[in-house]
Amino acid sequence: MEAVISTNITRSGASSHVTATDRRVALGLLMAAFTLSIADRMILSVLFEPIKAEFDLSDTQLGLLGGLTFALFYATLGVPLAKYADKNDRRRLIAACLILFSIMTALSGFATAFLMLVILRIFVAVGEAGVNPASQSIVADYYPATERSLAMSSLTVGGNIGMILGFLVGGYVSQVYGWRAAFFVVGLPGILVGLGLLMFLKEPQRGGAEETAQREVANATVLEAVKAMFASPILRQVLIASTLSGMVTYGVIQWLPAYFSRVHELPQAQVGIVMALFFGVIGAIGTLTGGRLTDVLSRRRVDLGIKMIAVTQIITVPLLTIGYLSPSLITSLGFLVLPIMVFTFYLGPSLAFIQTYAPIEMRSMAAAIKMLCLNLVGLSLGPLIVGVMSDILEPTAGPRGLALALSGVSLFLLWSALHFWLAGRAMLQQERAQSLAQ
Repeated sequence: MEAVISTNITRSGASSHVTATDRRVALGLLMAAFTLSIADRMILSVLFEPIKAEFDLSDTQLGLLGGLTFALFYATLGVPLAKYADKNDRRRLIAACLILFSIMTALSGFATAFLMLVILRIFVAVGEAGVNPASQSIVADYYPATERSLAMSSLTVGGNIGMILGFLVGGYVSQVYGWRAAFFVVGLPGILVGLGLLMFLKEPQRGGAEETAQREVANATVLEAVKAMFASPILRQVLIASTLSGMVTYGVIQWLPAYFSRVHELPQAQVGIVMALFFGVIGAIGTLTGGRLTDVLSRRRVDLGIKMIAVTQIITVPLLTIGYLSPSLITSLGFLVLPIMVFTFYLGPSLAFIQTYAPIEMRSMAAAIKMLCLNLVGLSLGPLIVGVMSDILEPTAGPRGLALALSGVSLFLLWSALHFWLAGRAMLQQERAQSLAQ
């Protein structure tokens, strides 16, 4: 038996025995990889203004660069790369993808034309698409179910750290040394982290953290999963609502730095500090707060948690409008703090609701479809809509055309809130029907 086990371990490259140190090293390395992926993604928004000036770009072109061209490849390649990771060495895949997007980010500093920058950002998206799904899979194999939520939360904190690094480092380096140097500084460390993953990360045995053997279920096709999700009133409403919320969130993340630069004339270093505080610190607080409040309210009544998200989104719209259109920087910052925190309320709960209400044999595919919609529609259209609206309004409104565009895209939150509310109503109806059936 030992010989057979040894043969299997050698063939798969996985170890069936892991120590506490192995877990900490793995989680630390994977969190570093996720941190750099978000930093490389977010730095572009801080550099919009100098890139626009050098290449004489329109806001529509910037919206395409920061949204559609990235999201199209990031979203569509996530599913096939995740399937590859399920059957092959995840450690090597993550390292290869990390090194790829890091090199492409650094090479962006050599871009001599808009098209060249677009092509390099496409390769950044290709690399980032392979990191997150495989990283979550490895963490799940290192940590048992009783410890997995905290481990996953620790992994995703890398996203907030990445925002802080991207905004702070990008803003400061760009102001002092130019936007090209900012790409070099953020991109190159990923090569070292990728090599560190190859050297120090151990590929765990698949399912090794489970206490008992798990029943295998047949993998549903994409079409079957899509039909199941849209046949369920709950899943359908959550999917639509989270996608609309993502449009607003991604639009704001990409364009808020340019807003502070144009409307309030903040230097890039200060813009980086503001964005790091908003989406790094306040965003992290919002993510944790939204998840906690949803859990507490849902235990009281199944629909209260998701309806809370709907109510907070409705309240957010007038606050955003006042914040964007205020001529005072202090007033603008003050009115934007609460909406920035509320932006992230939906993230954790929407993922949890998808997993709770999707058929067991379709949970992985349901999660993939949810992320596909969020990134392909939300990340693609959010920044693009803001850019197009800004270009239309600029001739008459000047720099404040961007403020009006951001105010306009925030109205999608009212549409999103409607679907979150309808999802809550469907949850309550389903629970009452099940109670009557019993």
